Amino acid sequence: MTNLRDLTTEQIKRAIAIKEQIEMLQAQLEAIAADSDGGGDIPAPTPRAELPKKKRRMSRAARAKIAAAARARWAKVKGAAVTATTKPAKKRRKVSAAVRAKLAAAARARWAKAKKAGKTAL
Repeated sequence: MTNLRDLTTEQIKRAIAIKEQIEMLQAQLEAIAADSDGGGDIPAPTPRAELPKKKRRMSRAARAKIAAAARARWAKVKGAAVTATTKPAKKRRKVSAAVRAKLAAAARARWAKAKKAGKTAL
């Protein structure tokens, strides 16, 4: 910034005139804002740091699609054939009827307790 002692009187007068214009325009802007929303200040925007952060989740299928596309692009660049690498499907464990009945009874008990407390969700 320039030192005020180095400025000429003409430059100082010009700076004062500009400062007065700025103040006049700010007053006009405040008057417009007061007229448009019934008075009050214009709310300041919320800083990005104060907004809650959400975790983004991606399904395994979507991730597999993206990975397959990336492999295809690299294969195209390298001039190699694209090979699909898929894992064999895991065999699902079967639950016995007794265990299934036990789990269902526990779920019914949880829901009964929740409904008794007046809740619509657990």
